[in-house]
Amino acid sequence: MSNPEFSGQPEFLEPTDNLPSLVLKSQKDRRLKAGHLWIYSNEVDVERSPLKQFSAGEQVQVLSHQGKALGIATMSPNTLICARLVNRDISHSLNKSLLVHRIKQALSLRETCFNEPFYRLVYGESDLLPGLVVDRFGDYCVVQLSTSGMEAVKNEVVEALVQCLKPKGILLRNDHGARSMEGLPEYVEVAYGEVPEEVELIENGARFMAPLSGGQKTGWFYDHRMNRAQLQQYVGGKRVLDVFSYIGGWGVQAAVAGASEVVCVDASASALDFVHKNAALNKVEDVVSTLQGKAVHVLKALQEAGEKFDVVILDPPAFIKRRKDQKAGESAYRHINELGIRLLGRDGLLVSASCSMHLGQETLEDLVRGAGRHLERHVQVIAQGGQGPDHPVHPAIAETRYLKSLLSRVYIP
Repeated sequence: MSNPEFSGQPEFLEPTDNLPSLVLKSQKDRRLKAGHLWIYSNEVDVERSPLKQFSAGEQVQVLSHQGKALGIATMSPNTLICARLVNRDISHSLNKSLLVHRIKQALSLRETCFNEPFYRLVYGESDLLPGLVVDRFGDYCVVQLSTSGMEAVKNEVVEALVQCLKPKGILLRNDHGARSMEGLPEYVEVAYGEVPEEVELIENGARFMAPLSGGQKTGWFYDHRMNRAQLQQYVGGKRVLDVFSYIGGWGVQAAVAGASEVVCVDASASALDFVHKNAALNKVEDVVSTLQGKAVHVLKALQEAGEKFDVVILDPPAFIKRRKDQKAGESAYRHINELGIRLLGRDGLLVSASCSMHLGQETLEDLVRGAGRHLERHVQVIAQGGQGPDHPVHPAIAETRYLKSLLSRVYIP
């Protein structure tokens, strides 16, 4: 399929009569020209193209104020981001053919980076498929559709995945909060074949069973793969505390890498059941134990009991989901890091992670430093990490860069 960005086609194309037009205000095409894919409602010339005339999920041709075609977008007319560009070539709308093309491009990257079929196959805007996330678990795919545009081509998404991967089953996990912003219903359903309640995956040499329909998000978090691998070289013979453990991604891999003891903490009893199952799957059940409860409460109880660990891993959910949560979220990150540092023994190692897009890397470093100084500890950042290559960053869209991880040595100077 042609791509005007690389095929030598002119930057501007003449409009087509096949699609309705969304006309931008003067000078509001600059971000799109720079590579961005989003169009905000206040950038639209509503006199020439009233937003109320478009239906959710409808495909339109985006025109500059001068009437030049900029590409095809899907509409979400009742939201701040009212349209998302899906192709700069107006001769190819979002259909099965384009989906197959994009999925094959995404698959090529993942197969270059990974030897086994366990990864995020499609990462929304970064793979030029805004509103679509696909996680691959070998013969099974879990799909999340978060925009009206992708919901409108749901069947084509499934057909394209079947053509590209020939999976045994495809599960739609459309039970996430992003859909409510688009006015879309939430549901979970098998869209193709058969999908078991839990499937096996392999990451960094460790085996895991992940709950696809009943777990968090798609059942697993591939994004920290590289950070978990990095930690393995430091945990041999160490006592490790994995807080917000979910089903043991960090903790079980630490045990497989030679940790002498691992304690996993999570508020979910079902998640901790999977920790035990995954520890047994890797024959490290004698090394791994669990504590159920809210992280803050468990950390305080461990401190009161005089417990100390060589490595403390803090991988919480997003404390800053929206900008208005910034102040409270930063306070929560600092507090949880202070609690973690209190449990570190001599020359302990702290993993401090954040999946909050609104929390920058430097801010996280400052919060960890501040937590250490409050306890009269010196913090040395010895490694930094982000999301893996199956979560590629779109350089024009800051929101695609969200994950950060710090590995620090913490000691009394």
